[in-house]
Amino acid sequence: MSKAFVKEGDDAEDDEEFEASPLPAGAKNYITLGGYRRMKAELLRLLDVERPEVVRTVSWAASNGDRSENADYIYGKKRLREIDRRIRFLTRRLDAAEVVDVSAREPTDQVFFGATVAYQSSRGERQQVTIVGVDEVDPAHRRVSWISPIARALLKAREGDSVQVITPSGAETIEVLEVRYESSAD
Repeated sequence: MSKAFVKEGDDAEDDEEFEASPLPAGAKNYITLGGYRRMKAELLRLLDVERPEVVRTVSWAASNGDRSENADYIYGKKRLREIDRRIRFLTRRLDAAEVVDVSAREPTDQVFFGATVAYQSSRGERQQVTIVGVDEVDPAHRRVSWISPIARALLKAREGDSVQVITPSGAETIEVLEVRYESSAD
């Protein structure tokens, strides 16, 4: 088996990594306006800045002769494949995205996509999450996917409601304390 064939197989596996959709079958790819803008900015940065820089580096390295031991060439080609995979992934996700502008929503105390929800567990712990699209998840900033167990439990609940969340340690009851919608135009 040639190295070229093996490398092509590895690239195909890497593509599947980016293309595997965490969305349930038939579900729309909801995304906040801010999330869409961040993904679009990343795509444009890759297309306009990073890819041209790497192409220049690879071209320069290729002109130096023997490519088999040329680290700039080898690393540059690998980085170029990574950038191209990310560009394909972002393009597909943005094309399939359904942007939800939460600032256009009528004021409500009911939980929908884009809501920031403060809640209290049955143990008295107060927490807050923002319900966002699958491409915007950021646990460090308490941004959870709309298909996560906590978001599914909270969706359509109102301030003052108690809902059941299925956690790895079992069912837990939480009380919705506050629901608000903040503009995510960042």
